[in-house]
Amino acid sequence: MVEVTLALGVAAVSLLIIAAMLPISIKTNQQVSKQFSLDPSKGIKGRWDPTPQYIYFDYDTRPTNTNPNQSTAPSDALYRVTLTYRLPPTDTTSLADIKVSWPAAQSDLTKVAGSVEMFVAINR
Repeated sequence: MVEVTLALGVAAVSLLIIAAMLPISIKTNQQVSKQFSLDPSKGIKGRWDPTPQYIYFDYDTRPTNTNPNQSTAPSDALYRVTLTYRLPPTDTTSLADIKVSWPAAQSDLTKVAGSVEMFVAINR
């Protein structure tokens, strides 16, 4: 009975942490979509381009740059998002690599304090 109680406690804490992160991720997604009009068929620049695009965010998940070609971080940036489309999009799917690293001002990505990288397949 004690083991079941402990397992339920661990599960509850884990779910609480995940639920606490949802508003931040939704807010970030809304900010990026509004500012850069992300359309998987066009990319941020309006056409497919294999070169990375950069988006910088401050502590409150507000974008701090308006130029996705800007590779140097603004002074108020905390996070750097590197978005790279792998292939030209098709009618049904777009493939992209997304990497979030911090601090944003670090130009040498081997010396960042932390990073998260993911592969995204967007089905339309």
